[in-house]
Amino acid sequence: MIDRDNALRSAVWFTSSYSNDQGGACVEGARLAGDAMGVRDSKDTSGPAFIFARRAWEGFLTAMTTGELRP
Repeated sequence: MIDRDNALRSAVWFTSSYSNDQGGACVEGARLAGDAMGVRDSKDTSGPAFIFARRAWEGFLTAMTTGELRP
């Protein structure tokens, strides 16, 4: 199990390639220990962040790119 607070405290965030400076959807990601992925709103960096386990993140990306939902 991931220690959420510690993982986020040491996270190195990067801006999504889909983010822009035109006021659009601004998302940041961070690769975390244990193959997890952190995701947050770049306009509210002190706000909440999601942490996805690797398989959940891969499933999310697949669903977003193909439009399909998989169990």
